[in-house]
Amino acid sequence: MAGASSQDLQFTPLNDTHIAWGGRMVGFAGYSMPVQYKGVIAEHEHTRTAASLFDVSHMGQVIVTGPDHDTTAQALESLMPGDLVGLNPGEMRYTLLLNDEGGIEDDLIVTRPVEEGTDGVLMIVFNAGRKDHDVAILRNKLSSDFKVETFWDKALMALQGPKATDVLARYCDLPQKLSFMNAAETTIEGMTVYVSRSGYTGEDGFELSVSADDAVKLAELLVGNDEVEPAGLGARDSLRLEAGLCLYGHDMDDKRDPISAGLIFAIGKGRRVEGGFPGATTIQKIIKDGVIEKRAGVRFEGRMPVREGAEIVDADGNKMGVVTSGTFGPTIGAPVAFAYLPKDLAKLGTEITAVVRGKPVKGIVEKLPFTPANYVRL
Repeated sequence: MAGASSQDLQFTPLNDTHIAWGGRMVGFAGYSMPVQYKGVIAEHEHTRTAASLFDVSHMGQVIVTGPDHDTTAQALESLMPGDLVGLNPGEMRYTLLLNDEGGIEDDLIVTRPVEEGTDGVLMIVFNAGRKDHDVAILRNKLSSDFKVETFWDKALMALQGPKATDVLARYCDLPQKLSFMNAAETTIEGMTVYVSRSGYTGEDGFELSVSADDAVKLAELLVGNDEVEPAGLGARDSLRLEAGLCLYGHDMDDKRDPISAGLIFAIGKGRRVEGGFPGATTIQKIIKDGVIEKRAGVRFEGRMPVREGAEIVDADGNKMGVVTSGTFGPTIGAPVAFAYLPKDLAKLGTEITAVVRGKPVKGIVEKLPFTPANYVRL
């Protein structure tokens, strides 16, 4: 992550608040973002045991509006492999934006709002570094029957951890109503907030979308609770890696197919057969014939992280694979990583060797996620 001194960086509505809270700011996806406050391990462990507030306002919030739900969903299904027509009001779906070769242009969340007057509306959250690229695809591929609106100025924050429900329940009744991957609008101390039961840590939690004008008020309100502390990008990365969750531009990109990336669940079961999305023929062939390589979870010996780019080698030192994400897993107590490996090496229990600073480090392929998910399904 580069330093945050560049004049080209953009700022989220919480930028001054991060600085006031002692955040160490870095450049990430074109934004000035906090990498940590009190330390990555401390913030990681606090999220696992209590609740942390993450600023994710750099993500791209988009609304696509068409004549009715089925029409809008079918239009987006021509670009994405998820079952969007089947979304019930209030439900969310994780899916992908694909290219004609079956490569992943981005991973994203699509939500069908439950509120009155929203038939034909689908809300999307894109990755920060891809949002302009993704919106250009939507506007180029969708007909004039659909309106694509961007809300780059809105704030988005994630309240994550086992105490998140207790905290949010002090301000609204949604924690008692929302199941994992469901969303609804509410009012918190006069602020209109769109709340989804989702996140990227493997813990229970919520993402809260709010106007830029209300962002600081909402953030300070939540952090004012004894259970809540702010957390930065460092802990977000270690948490998502332990939870087995991919990061775009690292564990997947426009050259990687979703099957090799371990993301077949993002393709609707019926759509794997029916197709009708970019790259469908290629992906159907991979499903039928099997992958050549696949993303695997690896736990390494010692305590030194095995970072992105480290090569996986055989006994003669020949490259067999590559690490795409790696860090020390505080909950696991060991270095953990994702690596793309030949399918035979990617089997559970396989012993592998990575090269770090010219030295071999032993590891073993383990089942993902490294830590069990604590999502709440009502």
